[in-house]
Amino acid sequence: MHRQRIAAESQVPVSVYYKGMVVGQYSADLLVEDRVLLELKAVKQILPEHEAQILNYLKATGVRVGLLVNFSHPKAVIKRFVL
Repeated sequence: MHRQRIAAESQVPVSVYYKGMVVGQYSADLLVEDRVLLELKAVKQILPEHEAQILNYLKATGVRVGLLVNFSHPKAVIKRFVL
């Protein structure tokens, strides 16, 4: 992505707040151009917990678009989320 001058950051820290206090600290896999958050998996199937994870990351970061990508199959499975 650097060759094409696309800004991307890996292992982006995500703080989760409740009533103004940090209650959790997580790392999103990849943030592209500060506009698209990618969560990368290699699991048999995408579970509701994986979907909840990316939705929580989107809410916590204020990013509106997220892609949940599962590389476990011969062809990657991609689910798109928009807030």
